[in-house]
Order: sequence, then structure tokens, then C-alpha cells
Amino acid sequence: MKYIFCSFLILFLIAGCSRRPVPTAKVLHKQHTPSKSKTASSKNIPTDTKTSSTLKKLYRQYNNWKGTPYQYGGLSQEGVDCSGFVHQTYRSLFKISLPRATKDQVTRGKRVYINQLTAGDLVFFKTRWNVRHVGIYLEKGKFAHASSNKGVIISTLYSGYWKKHYWQARRLL
Repeated sequence: MKYIFCSFLILFLIAGCSRRPVPTAKVLHKQHTPSKSKTASSKNIPTDTKTSSTLKKLYRQYNNWKGTPYQYGGLSQEGVDCSGFVHQTYRSLFKISLPRATKDQVTRGKRVYINQLTAGDLVFFKTRWNVRHVGIYLEKGKFAHASSNKGVIISTLYSGYWKKHYWQARRLL
């Protein structure tokens, strides 16, 4: 009986894992991982004025919020969660009113592929079965977000954890 239960559990887990929503995301990561050479990284510098302006605003915003501790439901520099940081950033920088919750933010804008990301795009992750996370794409695979462990920080999409949990991206600008 114990073996039947274990077998059933293993089959259930395998079947659940096979329904991952964006199977092509891993392939796109491998194809578009930034090169470490100076020549390749200079190609990632934004050339259009709108992107450059957006990027400058986002870095200024990050510098103002950097290190703000994580607080579930928080909306201030005393404590903020991931969707709160995105909500406040879009409201103050771009005068765009976004929903407060990640589950609602993911329904806004236009879906874009990971190799099409530009400054200001929202990047979404499925970190657990029913847990979602959101950040704001900056450049060269980097995004700003409110980490539950480290507060407001910049991370990379191509690190093991975020690469593994990447879900989708949305463009609002």
C-alpha cells in the first residue's frame, strides 16, 4: 500500500510539473543570455531617447527605494511588497494607475517575450504553486523588485532562481 501511494504521489508531481505555462522561456533564456564581452554589452545600451529616459527614471526610483524592507501589503519606504513597489513606481514616474495586487497587474498591458524586454516592462514569476512575484525590467537582464529577504534590490533574470521561476512579461509603456 505504501508503494502504491508513493507511486501515485510521484505521478501526480510529474503531471503537475508538465503543465508549466511558458515552456519556451528556458530556451529564450539560453539564446539571449548577455555576453560578458565588452563589445556585446555595449550593444545593449539603449539608443532611443524614450528608453534612455525611462531607464534613468527607473534607476533614480530604485536609488530612492534601495534597501526598503519587505513588508507584505506595504506601500511606503518604511516597508513595501513587490506589487506595492511596482504600483508606486508606475504611479509616481509614469502617472499610470496599476492595480495593487500582482494577480491583477499581470492582466494589464501587452504580453512580450523575454528577448523583447525594454526598460519599464513588468516581469512576472511563479515562485510557488499559488505565489506570484513582479519586478520592473531595467536593462541587460536586470530588474528591480522588492525581495522578501532583502527588500528593494536589483536582480538578474538569468540567475538560477529567477530563470527557473520566470513566467511572463507585460509592456505598459
